[in-house]
Amino acid sequence: MTITAKHSRTYADLPRLMGLMTGDEKHGPAATSTLDALWVLYDRVLRVRPDGTDDPGRDRFLLSKGHGPMAYYAVLAAKGFLPVESLPGFGSYDSPLGHHPDRVLVPGAEIGSGSLGHGLPIGVGTALGLRAQGLDDPRVWVLIGDAELDEGSNHEAIAYAGPAGLDRLHTVVIDNSSATHTRPGGIAARFEAAGWSAATVDGRDHEALYAAFTAAHPGRPRVVVAQVEPKNP
Repeated sequence: MTITAKHSRTYADLPRLMGLMTGDEKHGPAATSTLDALWVLYDRVLRVRPDGTDDPGRDRFLLSKGHGPMAYYAVLAAKGFLPVESLPGFGSYDSPLGHHPDRVLVPGAEIGSGSLGHGLPIGVGTALGLRAQGLDDPRVWVLIGDAELDEGSNHEAIAYAGPAGLDRLHTVVIDNSSATHTRPGGIAARFEAAGWSAATVDGRDHEALYAAFTAAHPGRPRVVVAQVEPKNP
């Protein structure tokens, strides 16, 4: 069950919130490709709240797909992590909302992101760290783009996490057909070959996303491939 502050904003408010963010380098397609997965996670799945961003028992969400964070900022604002009034300053010199999220400036952000291929390895390390501390309840969620799977660091993370049985680790792959080294249907198979539990769903279908996010996967890490419209149709 998601733990969030009381709020009055819904999914329908997200386009308006995103519209408050202007300026250059918005990376609109990269942002909107993540919007539905982010909303379902923060609205119905993640156990995290604005007044508990340092709670040891919180779920950890790592945005590895750090290009175009407009959707992330909009969801955080809708859920009370950010003041809506901060959104129009997006990307400006004195704004905490940069073109890539900064964990020391954005409440609720677990990592500074932008460099492709580093989020999943950090997620593996986070899951291992929680295990070493005996914190068995918090879950680790990493959102990556399909193009990040071209990076060798992700290959190593995938290969390690399955045999290590990191069942608190969850990965959401936003598949907008940007990857160079892949084939249709190959993303889920790649994870399954390394011992992961995997599902491929329509990345715009909230109920399908929720079902995939909450499916049981004892003893194995979980990946959900969320297919959305191609970046360059």
